Amino acid sequence: MSSQVRLRLLPRSSCLFDEPVRLKVSGLRSRQLVALTARSTDQKGVEFSSRASYRADGSGEVHLDRDPSLGGSYAGVEPMGLLWSMRPDSSHRKLVIRNSLHPHVVKFSVHEQDGDGRLLAEAANERLLIGDGVVRRPVRGEHFQGVLFTPPGPGPFPAVLDLYVLGGGLSERRASLLATRGFVVLSLVVFGYEDLPKVITEVHLDYYQEAMQFLQKQDKVGSKGVGVLSLSKTGDVALSMASYLPGVEAVVSINGCCSNTNLPLYYKKKQILPPLMVDFSKMILTESGAYMPKNALHNPLAEENEACLIPIERAKAHFLFVAAEDDLNWDSKAYMEEMVRRMKSHRRTNFESVLYPRAGHFLEPPYEPHCPSSFHPLVGKPVVWGGEPSCHAAAEVHLWKKIQEFFRAHLSCDAAPTKALL
Repeated sequence: MSSQVRLRLLPRSSCLFDEPVRLKVSGLRSRQLVALTARSTDQKGVEFSSRASYRADGSGEVHLDRDPSLGGSYAGVEPMGLLWSMRPDSSHRKLVIRNSLHPHVVKFSVHEQDGDGRLLAEAANERLLIGDGVVRRPVRGEHFQGVLFTPPGPGPFPAVLDLYVLGGGLSERRASLLATRGFVVLSLVVFGYEDLPKVITEVHLDYYQEAMQFLQKQDKVGSKGVGVLSLSKTGDVALSMASYLPGVEAVVSINGCCSNTNLPLYYKKKQILPPLMVDFSKMILTESGAYMPKNALHNPLAEENEACLIPIERAKAHFLFVAAEDDLNWDSKAYMEEMVRRMKSHRRTNFESVLYPRAGHFLEPPYEPHCPSSFHPLVGKPVVWGGEPSCHAAAEVHLWKKIQEFFRAHLSCDAAPTKALL
């Protein structure tokens, strides 16, 4: 390494996962061309990396929030481009960070652009999944398991039930970060985890009601009801909870469907909604080797499928409908438009919607690598998720702040609201 070149991470080398970091390189030759790289390893051992070329200014400095990348994993002025443009070392992999107690470490480095690409400087960014004082506690009910995150301080705090995916594992990232921002959050899983059933053939709202009641009994919870944060298939679960269960005050449905999908829905041992099914023969094999399932789900608006539609107009909760225009998993935009139409036709005003152009299916907390394709547990094959990386990354920054603001606005609580930090 060069003793003169310095790579700094500002304001500090350690930060929360959802916080930006500024990269500054100094000590270069005037107008020197260099390559900046980022590398990290997820909790499954998959390596991710990115690379971009930069030219120093007349003072021998590069500022990523000011200077454009000249090429590589991305181009243009993208302060966090080295993070969201990282790609896995093998195809169809998504960054896996399940346990929030272990920071995600990203190693940044500066190399000479010509010659042997000699290493000039490096620095490590420790990206924390959980803030100081947040308590993480595994919990178990009769039919569910999960992890409860409680913020420091006396509260009271709003309560949020996090439904990341329907099954196949537990991701704590959203829950731990929301708890760091002042919410009591239960990250929930009802099958496919530890000693829970590996496969289910029906969904029971009773399980989710049990989890809600557990969450509402927590000492620091001050909201009268709970918020529900969902994604993909759990979007229709969240909509159904608001439509059939008391105590749901606010729902965020990210790229969810307007109908109950894939599995019949039960409540109190009685089926309340049949499933909208998938025709896997309609999936399209792409050049990447992953399938595009966007048109495989049956048409929810067809007359024969009307019974699958979720009666959201009967819900008292506030809704935030979120859709990505380039979602290749299914037609989230059309489903959101139907939900908006349905609410307006019943003269309901307890909703808002946001559409993200050129964003894909997996809208996550910001600054993780964009995932164009990965294994789909229900399909049993890798599928494409869509999204143009830079636009998708910008959508995640905007949405993460909006989610916090939405829950603070609609989860009634005696505590004074705290402004979202992003």
